[in-house]
Amino acid sequence: MENELNFEGALAINWSNVEAMECADGITERVLWEGDNGKKAMVYEFKAGAVFPGIDVHEAGPEQVYVISGVFNDGREDFHAGSFLHFPKGTSHAPKSESGCVLLVLYPEG
Repeated sequence: MENELNFEGALAINWSNVEAMECADGITERVLWEGDNGKKAMVYEFKAGAVFPGIDVHEAGPEQVYVISGVFNDGREDFHAGSFLHFPKGTSHAPKSESGCVLLVLYPEG
């Protein structure tokens, strides 16, 4: 019925309750949601001075980053809390954070 709410398949989660997995020295990731074909939503935490090893190349699809707290650097410039970044398919960057940061990262196309 059109006038009824439908929560089938809906998910509500607090990222701090998701187990953190170290993905690089000083960088942890938490998987909030995974969909078909590699689509996912994640939270990354960078400790102060953490640098992603190498260059992050977006071959499969775009990456979208929202800076929740701290200062994130993409290898070109700093982005403060509240910043949104979109890296289209085929782009690359070198993630790091001098002071530490928390990021919401979305892979909308896998």
